[in-house]
Amino acid sequence: MTAQILLNILRHSIIKMEAINLLILDECHHAVKKHPYSLVMSEFYHTTPKEKRPSVFGMTASPVNLKGVSSQVDCAIKIRNLESKLDSVVCTIKDRKELEKHVPMPSEVVVEYDKAASLWSLHEQIKQMEVAVEEAAQSSSRRSKWQFMGARDAGAKEELHQVYGVSERTESDGAANLIQKLRAINYALGELGQWCAYKVAQSFLTALQNDERANYQLDVKFQESYLNKVVSLLQCQLSEGAVTDKDMNTAEAENFNAQNGTKIDEIEEGELPDSHVVSGGEHVDVIIGAAVADGKVTPKVQSLIKILLKYQHTEDFRAIIFVERVVAALVLPKVFAELPSLSFIRCASLIGHNNSQEMRTGQMQDTIAKFRDGRVTLLVATSVAEEGLDIRQCNVVIRFDLAKTVLAYIQSRGRARKPGSDYILMIERGNLSHATFLRNARNSEETLRKEAIERTDLSHLKDTSRLITVDMVPGTVYQVESTGAIVSLNSAVGLIHFYCSQLPSDRYSILRPDFIMKKHEKPGGPTEYSCKLQLPCNAPFEELEGPKFSSMHLAQQAVCLAACKKLHEMGAFTDMLLPDKGSGEEAEKVEQNDEGDPLPGTARHREFYPEGVANILQGEWILSGNGTSDSKILHLYMYAIKCVNNGSSKDSFLTKVSDFAVLFGKELDAEVLSMSVDLFIARAMITKASLVFRGSIDITESQLASLKSFHVRLMSIVLDVDVDPSTTPWDPAKAYLFVPVVGDKFVDPVKEIDWDLVDDIITKDAWSNPLQRARPDVYLGTNERSLGGDRREYGFGKLRHGLAFGHKSHPTYGIRGAVAPFDVVKATGVFPSRDVIEVREGDLTEGKLMMADGFTHAEDLVGRIVTAAHSGKRFYVDSIRYDMTAETSFPRKEGYLGPLEYSSYANYYKQKYGVELRCKQQPLIRARGVSYCKNLLSPRFEHSEGESEESLDKTYYVFLPSELCFVHPLPGSLVRGAQRLPSIMRRVESMLLAVQLKHIIQFPVPASKILEALTAASCQETFCYERAELLGDAYLKWVVSRFLFLKYPQKHEGQLTRMRQQMVSNMVLYQCALYKGLQSYIQADRFAPSRWAAPGVLPVFDEDSKDGDTSLFDQEQATVDVIPGKEPGDGFEDEDMEDGEIESDLSSYRVLSSKTLADVVEALIGIYYVEGRKNAANHLMKWIGIQVESDPDEMESVVGPSNVPESILRSVNFDALEGALNIKFKNRALLVEAITHASRPSSGVSCYQRLEFVGDAVLDHLITRHLFFTYTNLPPGRLTDLRAAAVNNENFARVAVKHQLHVHLRHGSSALEKQIRDFVKEVQDELLKPGFNSFGLGDCKAPKVLGDIVESIAGAIFLDSGRDTTVVWRVFQPLLHPMVTPETLPMHPVRELQERCQQQAEGLEYKASRSGNLATVKVFIDGIQVGVAQNPQKKMAQKLAARNALAVLKEKETAEAKENTENGKKKKNGNQTFTRQTLNDICLRRNWPMPSYRCVNEGGPAHAKRFTFAVKVNTTDRGWTDECVGEPMPSVKKAKDSAAVLLLELLNKCYS
Repeated sequence: MTAQILLNILRHSIIKMEAINLLILDECHHAVKKHPYSLVMSEFYHTTPKEKRPSVFGMTASPVNLKGVSSQVDCAIKIRNLESKLDSVVCTIKDRKELEKHVPMPSEVVVEYDKAASLWSLHEQIKQMEVAVEEAAQSSSRRSKWQFMGARDAGAKEELHQVYGVSERTESDGAANLIQKLRAINYALGELGQWCAYKVAQSFLTALQNDERANYQLDVKFQESYLNKVVSLLQCQLSEGAVTDKDMNTAEAENFNAQNGTKIDEIEEGELPDSHVVSGGEHVDVIIGAAVADGKVTPKVQSLIKILLKYQHTEDFRAIIFVERVVAALVLPKVFAELPSLSFIRCASLIGHNNSQEMRTGQMQDTIAKFRDGRVTLLVATSVAEEGLDIRQCNVVIRFDLAKTVLAYIQSRGRARKPGSDYILMIERGNLSHATFLRNARNSEETLRKEAIERTDLSHLKDTSRLITVDMVPGTVYQVESTGAIVSLNSAVGLIHFYCSQLPSDRYSILRPDFIMKKHEKPGGPTEYSCKLQLPCNAPFEELEGPKFSSMHLAQQAVCLAACKKLHEMGAFTDMLLPDKGSGEEAEKVEQNDEGDPLPGTARHREFYPEGVANILQGEWILSGNGTSDSKILHLYMYAIKCVNNGSSKDSFLTKVSDFAVLFGKELDAEVLSMSVDLFIARAMITKASLVFRGSIDITESQLASLKSFHVRLMSIVLDVDVDPSTTPWDPAKAYLFVPVVGDKFVDPVKEIDWDLVDDIITKDAWSNPLQRARPDVYLGTNERSLGGDRREYGFGKLRHGLAFGHKSHPTYGIRGAVAPFDVVKATGVFPSRDVIEVREGDLTEGKLMMADGFTHAEDLVGRIVTAAHSGKRFYVDSIRYDMTAETSFPRKEGYLGPLEYSSYANYYKQKYGVELRCKQQPLIRARGVSYCKNLLSPRFEHSEGESEESLDKTYYVFLPSELCFVHPLPGSLVRGAQRLPSIMRRVESMLLAVQLKHIIQFPVPASKILEALTAASCQETFCYERAELLGDAYLKWVVSRFLFLKYPQKHEGQLTRMRQQMVSNMVLYQCALYKGLQSYIQADRFAPSRWAAPGVLPVFDEDSKDGDTSLFDQEQATVDVIPGKEPGDGFEDEDMEDGEIESDLSSYRVLSSKTLADVVEALIGIYYVEGRKNAANHLMKWIGIQVESDPDEMESVVGPSNVPESILRSVNFDALEGALNIKFKNRALLVEAITHASRPSSGVSCYQRLEFVGDAVLDHLITRHLFFTYTNLPPGRLTDLRAAAVNNENFARVAVKHQLHVHLRHGSSALEKQIRDFVKEVQDELLKPGFNSFGLGDCKAPKVLGDIVESIAGAIFLDSGRDTTVVWRVFQPLLHPMVTPETLPMHPVRELQERCQQQAEGLEYKASRSGNLATVKVFIDGIQVGVAQNPQKKMAQKLAARNALAVLKEKETAEAKENTENGKKKKNGNQTFTRQTLNDICLRRNWPMPSYRCVNEGGPAHAKRFTFAVKVNTTDRGWTDECVGEPMPSVKKAKDSAAVLLLELLNKCYS
């Protein structure tokens, strides 16, 4: 680490000196005066007890850092001082030769050059310019100061000083900068020549023009005008002398090394004169001779070039040229680049970073790396490279400018590390000072070596004052007891500056401390000074008077030390004496921790949580019912499931369903009974299901046993899980049973149970046939999963897209994929052998059918379920077709013209399945597939693209020969009724959880609302928490902001913001939610019946297990040591199990992202706020653990500033301001604070930042609340967009301008003034555009300050009205008018374009470039440029470019649509881009439901199908529109587009 870092961490007590064992100081000669090395030693090392000090090891090339050493004694004193400072002893090597073996010394060469001819007139002109600049600056600074003050609080000297110190850059700031630049140019002119000076001036100019601030900074414009003059004055070309005569072109120069016998006389390396002084060989002079003569380049540069040319053939050449000034380092590489003969050099500059032309550390490292690996072969460096740069390959070091000190001379020589390298010193001929220095340096080095070896005895010295003593009086320090952090006189000033730089500010205010010195002269006594410190207006205190001292410097240090102490006591510094940024240090937002895992509270952080089951469902009763004794009576509660159909369906199967009831062990909460569940059964039919309490019942154990058995048989078929009633595990955590009921009502609810059906079903022996149990296809091997599909998804949806368009009755429908060869099925023995049956052939009378397992009456078959033996599929029997037999010819596919595949049904079964049908004369059964159990809670029938209405309502029938079918024991209506039960129970279960949570929170809020707050959008149900979350988020932010603002009157806005972040961040909310156990109440994924656990029927997660009773434990074996026996309830008595264990085999785990948990907390706050306003929301927040209620008495003290100086109150036009706001302020000081910007010098008035903090939150809350209650049925996404459009800085800034609030802003920045002026002008232009309402999407970026004052005024009104938000809303509702509405909500062009391109599947790309201060953004769609825009701000340019692109696309679209309607029939493939989307957008904007499409016609041969669609919209104000019928089109999408175009035209007519 650097010395300064070490010093800082010691001062802030981040580490202690005692903790260090060895301190290694490189270049330790720096340990003098106030260098960090010196301070580390004096402040920390020497103050540590001797036994705890670290050992010190220092390294240096020269222990004395001076111009030279005058005498041996002088040298001895300096070395002795360094030793005592470092508590060490100097050592060196006696014999250089020993060292030479390891560290070769370069040979030293002196090169002389001629003095440059003076370009006197040019120098003079530049000098005069400097003078002119200084004058201009002074007059302008006078002028601008008075202009500043004139209109406002003129007068006070301190203010002036402050304004001048803090204001944005004026011409005078630019002047100081410019004078430096002019001096640099002048230096280059004298030392390097005119051409170099011209290059320097040019680079200054281009740097200015590319400056981002250029467009609004006075100082930049000012500098530019002068630099332009200089450039034109110096302009010249670097002529290449006589090279052209010799006909040497650049190409040849480049392969200099490979020239054989070219026209230039080659000098081989061997021929170089030994003297090492380069001859003035003609080829050098030829190159630049002419330039030297003209003064374009000085002889010094010329001789440098000569030196370099000498190394032209050196292998692996690396050189460093040391120059004194940054200018030279930057311009020399340009000279080398101009000269073809130096093309073998790859050059770069290396400069430090404490000046205007700075290099960042990264760039330095990069340059050094390039030098190391040879991409750069020559570095031109300032003194920054003298120390510590270790580059092994370096073989030439040239001192272009002589070193300033002996040290630098020795250090820079040490850079040449390669054996046989050269150290070249360039000296001006006849310059005495140069020669003297060289002599001095060489002598000093010798003296130093001698002194280190034979130490001079200093005991005889009379004057010991020159020796330092280490026991320095420790300067006054302030130390924090708890941590040991320390601030001393030395570090106090720096710390105060650092503190100011960390205060919240924007680019218009440069926050820094100001010092005002006072002189105290006593007659006859010494003059003393005291210093007054002024801190920026958002610091906790504004000024501090310091004690008197003998020097100004001490006075300043002392006042800063006192301020540090005071700031620490006020809590502005932490105990480490660092600025307090708020309560924690982890303010930086990071999504991941060090290992790269997402952090808690982010959406990507996911964890497993067990699914919760409401306690009310627990019941040990479910475990009984094994015995057959009737003595034990069980007391249960029976709830009937009542279904009411809304809408109608042509499909009779949907209405023929059996009724059920549910048995619970405890009584349910009334709120569960009042809830009705919408089941989306069919497109035109929604069924409302609810529970009705039928009464309590008493049943015997044997009755319970049969009910349990029935329940398992039924649910195993519905959920397709193969379990056996005798072995399935029951879990008391979720205890209820489904029972069938008869339609009649009885007084005794027990009689309503359909006991006959129960007994009938559980006693059937068909259950022994594996084809009749769950998953017969698995048994046969025809299931889709073994064929690579997903077993659960083979409802007929997949086929509908594939084969099924327009198939009528097609027997193979639903039996695609692999087929179990029939002989295999027969071999399993499930299929009775034919011969037995054949004997009874004569029995086949008219009414009987031969089934796979015997005979049955035909009329009994209708409405039953059959299982097909050849495929394992199940079908509902629709009717018996006496007009069809197995010999009926097999239907061909519609539109299929090829040869017949199968001649008859019998032939089909023979070919496809290898079944030889025996009774070919029997009628066929017409049947339809039994679908898998669906999630009926999600609205599934919102129209999905690409399917015509008809195909969705079509029912596909199959014709089956009866002899291949088994009759299933369960009636069809029973199964269809039972398929609704999982969806109903899922909702009941989640509702029970919500009721349970409600009782825990103890505040009367409807449980259905709590359920809404617990349901994520990913459930795809009809409600979710997103709207409530938006409201809760704003309310939480508001309450916390208010609490912090009132509780911490000392803290500035930055601290408050961070503290708020720590109280309401997702991470904190997530931890609160976990602590309260919310994870088990949340519903976060779409209901999937296949993963749902019914009591006694657990979902199967494993692949094709034929075992029904494999529970979760088969996979959990590794982690859980509980293996349940076959006895139900064996190991589950233990209630409190550890996290991560499976509490029982029922609880299935699900994944929740931790952001979901945080969102639910916000949604609950929102719901409670809606239901019970503040009290309810605060009750909930208290319950969750967000502490914001505080003692009102201690809060009363905070009202705001009251002692505002009269002069300021006079300067504010209160009448106009209060008139614009339409409110009278009780405490006007609050209003003054609300309009005071930080760039304004303080005079007892704070700036508006704290008020802005509280005002921002109050406005966000009020506006969100307004939108939430105004637009109750707006989808959450649109609500979020509305809030974003209403609550944003751009919108507020426009409000400020509209109501003339900006005129009252008190600030001190000319740049801000100009920006506000420009913005006001832009806004006026915006308003002239007809119907233009930007809602934060205007074309011109607002200065943030304008939006801020709107917020701070809201904060001021809030405080002034006695903390009443209704007053704030009363003032702001008219100010914010017109509020954004769904109709006027503009979409951000960038987002609109992106969504549009996604829908069209087009590739969108932005390309940005910047020239000067204009950014240009181009938009490409599929590689074609469609839009372009320019703006100083890149974001704004992108927005404008996107808007232009959209305009172009919309034009194109309307043109195409027009063309389509004109030549509709002629144009085969009308490609409307986006008309459907345009229609959807209109519906969204106007809050209408989505358009409804209907397939009118679909026909034509398969290869040339045509679709015709009609569309209409239900407008809220005029009812349904007429139906528009489009053209026939080759695809559904195009057909819809065609209809949409017509509807759009119709709407245009109606609404224009």
